[in-house]
Amino acid sequence: MAKVKKIYVCRACGYESSKWMGQCPECHAWNTLEEREAAPAPATRQTAGYTRVRTTRGLQPLKNVSLQKDDRISTGLEEFNRVLGGGIVKDSVSIVAARPGAGKSTLLLQTAQHIAEAGYRVLYISGEESESQLRRRAARILPNIQDQIWVYATAHMNEVLSAIDETDPALIILDSIQTFFLDEYTSRPGSPTQIVECTNAIMKVAKNPEKPRAVLMAGQLTKEDELAGVRALEHMVDTVLYMEADPAEELRSLSATKNRFGSTGEMGFFTMEEDGLHAIDNPSQYFMTKRESDETVTGSALAVIKEGTRPMIAEVESLISQSFTPYPSRIAECMRRDQMATLISILEQRGGIALYDKNVVLKSTGGLKLTQQSVNLAVIMALASSALKKSIPSDTVFIGDVGLTGELKKVPSLELMVREIGRMGFRHLVVPSGSLRQEIRQKLSGVYVSEMRTLSEVIRLILGDYQRHF
Repeated sequence: MAKVKKIYVCRACGYESSKWMGQCPECHAWNTLEEREAAPAPATRQTAGYTRVRTTRGLQPLKNVSLQKDDRISTGLEEFNRVLGGGIVKDSVSIVAARPGAGKSTLLLQTAQHIAEAGYRVLYISGEESESQLRRRAARILPNIQDQIWVYATAHMNEVLSAIDETDPALIILDSIQTFFLDEYTSRPGSPTQIVECTNAIMKVAKNPEKPRAVLMAGQLTKEDELAGVRALEHMVDTVLYMEADPAEELRSLSATKNRFGSTGEMGFFTMEEDGLHAIDNPSQYFMTKRESDETVTGSALAVIKEGTRPMIAEVESLISQSFTPYPSRIAECMRRDQMATLISILEQRGGIALYDKNVVLKSTGGLKLTQQSVNLAVIMALASSALKKSIPSDTVFIGDVGLTGELKKVPSLELMVREIGRMGFRHLVVPSGSLRQEIRQKLSGVYVSEMRTLSEVIRLILGDYQRHF
């Protein structure tokens, strides 16, 4: 009897070794190599090439492939549709990843409800919860559970494939992919082999040309906020979505890091409440502090950011206080610390406001990340307002970058951002000189546009004359 060959496979990354090691040389994880039987080598070795198999479908030119106008299914949640690119493609496999408690299962269950309302049959497979647990959660977040939602609690992928044949659903939901296993493989659920093979099995079902089906999968994250399992999982699926959430906040943001059927720059916003997720249809209004018309606050300025194709108003807040230590604090919750330090240096040297002995704290309303160059002018003006103890009018918005020379720089998509300002009813806009075309300015009825050249000019225009410290 031939001796069975043993190999050691890393359950984190799939690396194979002929001997056991404490640390995987590929992903550097400890104690992840598991002993397995190596696949038997073929009895004979072909030297004349691979065996040819006749194609099952006729070959055709790309331009002759038919396109279906109704190839997308609306999720019923506009923010979800925006991130997906207009809805779920009927023969696609998408994965929604998030930390525990972020709301990915709630999002999938609400999506099942809306799609069932549209007349499609939905099969919800849970490898983590029982049918009664799903029913209790559905009773809490769904007002009227649809008859077209079918549920089945199992982690056995072979049973899942049989359930799909029995129910014939248009949408299949798997929660979560790391819990499923196939009998054909001896490794445990969640191992790289099981994840890849279970995904392969469900992809064959989804992309069947005779009966295409849409698949939504929940995905677990590691401590490093990466999808658990092999990296190949992200390459296999069509769409990878990440839901971010602060445990202490109700805000949820959904973005795509991979999307074969749309843009990866779109972002959707939701609020988590007792009855489930609610889409934020007007993020500009949500991320601004509501104040009375005559109420003034120092250290606050308004900017415009662009998330995908949608412009949004963002409020920047700053707090400056006297430091009594040799090293003043620099705290930024909304941007990189290096970017914040650069803007502080520009304000000191080009704006003439000394902050070398001051503690500086910077944040944005709602926790938005201020990574775009269009917010730099607003950030500096918020710092100047806090340092000079003078408030900025609440109807003023800043759009522009600030160079190291103190000159204002143009930013991309400026005209798109300007239209958002007109829609929200602001009265004063500050932009770099020569940024707007004349026809765009004429469309801004009721909006006074100030085109400025340097940072010092903007500070004097908005905050008045001040004593320079440098």
